[in-house]
Amino acid sequence: MTAKHDAPTTVPKGSGEGRFAYEGLDRTIHERARLSVLTSLITNPKGLAFNDLKELCALTDGNLSRHLRVLESARLVEIVKGVDRNRSLTLCRITPLGCKRYLLYLETLEQVVRDAAQVANQQSDKALGRGFAPSRA
Repeated sequence: MTAKHDAPTTVPKGSGEGRFAYEGLDRTIHERARLSVLTSLITNPKGLAFNDLKELCALTDGNLSRHLRVLESARLVEIVKGVDRNRSLTLCRITPLGCKRYLLYLETLEQVVRDAAQVANQQSDKALGRGFAPSRA
């Protein structure tokens, strides 16, 4: 996967997409709950127990399970089931591929923010240029 960070890709008018498309905004990661799961896992590289991850992400058992299945099928996380002190334990870990794709996603998101700030600054400069004259005291 190659992420282009020099400039956003312009999307043709009427394509149904936004004005700019950023290839690195991976739809698998971009969903809020999955982004939360990956953020929690990348900051805990040894992994997190299912219940701890559920609490960190404020998700129900069913929602977390569904999002973990999506992330697991994309090979971004691994799920390891085991036993700890005679209790079943489900451990969730981010994979090396998941880490790589997450970091690429963040780079692209940073580019989105830079581009938006640049446009906002240009619009602000234009607004100040129209009919605005600093006082000459």
